[in-house]
Amino acid sequence: MTTKKHKGITLLSGNKTKYPQSPDEAVLESFDNTHPDRNYWIEFDCPEFTSICPITGQPDFGHISIRYVPDKLCLESKSLKLYLFSFRNHGAFHEEATNRILDDIVAAITPRKAVVEGRFNPRGGIAIAVSATYPSENIQL
Repeated sequence: MTTKKHKGITLLSGNKTKYPQSPDEAVLESFDNTHPDRNYWIEFDCPEFTSICPITGQPDFGHISIRYVPDKLCLESKSLKLYLFSFRNHGAFHEEATNRILDDIVAAITPRKAVVEGRFNPRGGIAIAVSATYPSENIQL
């Protein structure tokens, strides 16, 4: 049953799931934050993230962690699952994928703070970890 407060959620109500073929096709849905007066963290963990190398077309496997402090909206988890799944056929370097996920989350819900971390399995003996934050923090190099 969809209520006014849950009007933006459509993917949970269907009995057949349509898997998007790319992040451009995917939709991040949201619902109203019932505690907008409070700062609290919401965490999502995707230990089986897959994308493809934009040069070789070979699969890349990684672990994506998302943490955010919501403002007016919260991410709906099934839409996030389908969004992350859509990278499976999407060619992107690890740095690009991690930053794209953060950008799309910020565009969808405008959180107070968000951190997306990607830890990717070794390829050629080197593992890569990428961390992107919103809002951008001053980092001294």
